[in-house]
Amino acid sequence: MEEIAAQVNMSVSSFHQHFKTVTAMSPLQYQKQIRLQEARWLMIAQALDAATAEFNVGYESPSQFSREYARMFGLPPRKDIEKMKSMPATTWQ
Repeated sequence: MEEIAAQVNMSVSSFHQHFKTVTAMSPLQYQKQIRLQEARWLMIAQALDAATAEFNVGYESPSQFSREYARMFGLPPRKDIEKMKSMPATTWQ
């Protein structure tokens, strides 16, 4: 955060405030969302298992990944991917 804030000539708190105004979430929440979406895509498009996908997007704790994934998508990774694969591809692409 400090490096990014410095690159745009802002204090960390000012950057955080501007970021939240633009995205409606904190930088950490934004990063989590991007990681979880990427993991979901890896499990669908590349048929990776949850453990491999979670590692590839930077998670170190399987339980934390599963908890945050279920919070975001409404189901644990395996059940969500099964549901997604049973739907026509045009509904989730």
